[in-house]
Amino acid sequence: MKKILFASTALVAFAGAASAEVALSGVAELGVIGSDAYAGTEFHTDIDVTFTMTGEADNGLTFGASIDLDESDEDDAEAAIVPPGTAPRGSNAFAERTQGGESIFVAYGAMRLDMGDVDGAYDAALTEAIIGGSITDDLEHAGYNGNAGLDGTYGGQIATFSYAASGFTGYVSAEIDDQAAGTAQRDAVWGVGVKYSTAISSATVGFGLGYQSAGSVEIMGVSADIKMDNGIQAILNYSDTDGMAADYKHMGIALGYTMNALTVGVNYGKYDFDAGTENTGYGLAVNYDLGGGLVAQAGYGKSDRAGVEADQWSLGLAMSF
Repeated sequence: MKKILFASTALVAFAGAASAEVALSGVAELGVIGSDAYAGTEFHTDIDVTFTMTGEADNGLTFGASIDLDESDEDDAEAAIVPPGTAPRGSNAFAERTQGGESIFVAYGAMRLDMGDVDGAYDAALTEAIIGGSITDDLEHAGYNGNAGLDGTYGGQIATFSYAASGFTGYVSAEIDDQAAGTAQRDAVWGVGVKYSTAISSATVGFGLGYQSAGSVEIMGVSADIKMDNGIQAILNYSDTDGMAADYKHMGIALGYTMNALTVGVNYGKYDFDAGTENTGYGLAVNYDLGGGLVAQAGYGKSDRAGVEADQWSLGLAMSF
């Protein structure tokens, strides 16, 4: 069989749709890292590949799907439950009742429905307090909150509907318990959210408001961000969670500055638990864009989990293809 290597990452086909495209993208990292969790300095390498498929029907309806191979692979927790001597279960992406890094959408005009490994309404509406990046995500310390909310409560297969108009985007989402027959189905995770973005003078400002609940558990959050033409950027984030075994309030702030190819970002976050304990952390990232998808990255993160401190750092190159 003749093997064909495509020089382009995009293939275009016409078969039953007005147009369709299949694209391949990827990221890779290399560098050195250090942490209190390691015996010493270590090498770091990582790679990920994403397949993206998009199309447009004759009536203007757009549709698409993507799969992240890194997310599709079994993690350690899933692998641990496979009995010794049995074959691996393979990716959850190819089972209809689970998700494994895949997302699928249909859209028409300002309306869009996403399903699979996607953000719920709460996460989609809020802006997380992080600017810049590093090869080991050093800014995602003990005080960091990525706004996941209650996403992933039942395996992460989420449906999110959105509608955008005049700078506003509204979201409604659900995640349903996928128990087997004969097992009581638990309360679904419901979410609503809205965000707004507009240009004011020499800056772009945004606001977000989100809410999620699952039975007696609920979380509400707000965020605000500003990005100025002079390169200064700031993000504020606050949330309140109730009904869990450990209720908490969280606040996060990030500040950044970009000048030409250089970006510097710092962030700080704090979890204030009702029991009286705190988790806090701060991080620093310095990025230099070398062009063509290559970025030099340095990062540092400091965490304090109820008085137990730890830090980590990284230095390396991030590549986008």
